[in-house]
Amino acid sequence: MKNNKLCGVGAAMITPFKNDFSCDMEALARMLDYVIDGGANYIVSLGTTAETPTLTEQEKREILDFTRQHVNGRVPIVVGAGGNNTSALIKYINNMDLTGIEAILSVTPYYNKPSQEGLYRHYKAVAESSPLPIILYNVPGRTGVNMTAETTCRLAADVENIIGIKEASGKIDQISQIIKYCPKDFLVLSGDDGMTVDVMHKGGHGVISVAVNAFPKRFSHVVYLAKQGLFERANEAYAPLHEAVCALFEQGNPTGVKAALTILGQIDNVLRLPLVPATDLLMKKMERLIREYELS
Repeated sequence: MKNNKLCGVGAAMITPFKNDFSCDMEALARMLDYVIDGGANYIVSLGTTAETPTLTEQEKREILDFTRQHVNGRVPIVVGAGGNNTSALIKYINNMDLTGIEAILSVTPYYNKPSQEGLYRHYKAVAESSPLPIILYNVPGRTGVNMTAETTCRLAADVENIIGIKEASGKIDQISQIIKYCPKDFLVLSGDDGMTVDVMHKGGHGVISVAVNAFPKRFSHVVYLAKQGLFERANEAYAPLHEAVCALFEQGNPTGVKAALTILGQIDNVLRLPLVPATDLLMKKMERLIREYELS
């Protein structure tokens, strides 16, 4: 692998907020320990789950600095940095303090809907100027554009500094094509918790996970079994988690996972607008699932 440190489970970290909507660093420290002690192989800071569109540039720097200091080398750290203005993104990455960071996770440009050639040129430009390896992030449900397997494989073959992809298209055939046709050392990571075992069974290398925030030991064990090639046992271990994982996304991310973490006593249930906390109905459902399947 180009970077076997990033196989297994990456924890797409939330940003805990206090009731006054400021960043809750004490809760973030608690969350980092919770997922690392629970078996996460690496941390993903400032991704989608972190509500990064609502964070100021200063807050992003503070969160990354705090994360780096608190993790203190226990596991690798990946940082999210994406945008739909290629030159601005290049400038942003080159102004970041990336000391001790393993790689950059960069989402496909959103809203302006580039062509496949536009996606290729965007990522090529970003990767060639980046001081760290790039992991592509394809999530068409959020960005409005799907990066095809052909484009991903073209980037993997042409750009040495692109080392993998977080694939959240939900298309197992597309993911299978990437696994089949990309270089063998190219990381293919599921972007959907519920598809993790299937993706790994096809030859993928792990997941960047939301669910591991809430259920780190149980979810990390599922991925551990899949890494060993024990797919039947992995599916059996995942079965009690399935309903709860689905519930995490019923009202969007990170609404669901923050609801679960509130029930588990890890954080306050605070999100920044335009996101809002889960409804009472979802809270009650999550409480029932956590109790019924002994997920606490």
